[in-house]
Amino acid sequence: QVQLAESGGGSVQAGGSLRLSCVASGDAYSDGCMAWFRQAPGKERERVATMFRRIPNKYYADSVKGRFTISQDSAKNTLYLQMDRLKPEDSAIYYCAHGGRICGPEVDDYNVWGQGTQVTVSS
Repeated sequence: QVQLAESGGGSVQAGGSLRLSCVASGDAYSDGCMAWFRQAPGKERERVATMFRRIPNKYYADSVKGRFTISQDSAKNTLYLQMDRLKPEDSAIYYCAHGGRICGPEVDDYNVWGQGTQVTVSS
């Protein structure tokens, strides 16, 4: 059974930083798109950043471009999201997800999800 497990969330003040980690078990990390999504209360889950293991191209939502960095450590089967210059509007539950050959924008484009980790940014 493929599983994803996020960690690294917490509470920080605006302008601070956090690094989220997502450890993948099984074959989840061997191929396919890896993504970070987030969901704030009362809002839909939105794509934040995506990448493939073997392709350098990365996607970032406009709202996080220049502040967030997605990366991976293949040896550790771990996906990261470095979040700098955090804003209160970044507060949400952050989810790691695994998909297929296309890094789609929709939740349904991904078939494996982690349990989520809470990020709270205070002003």
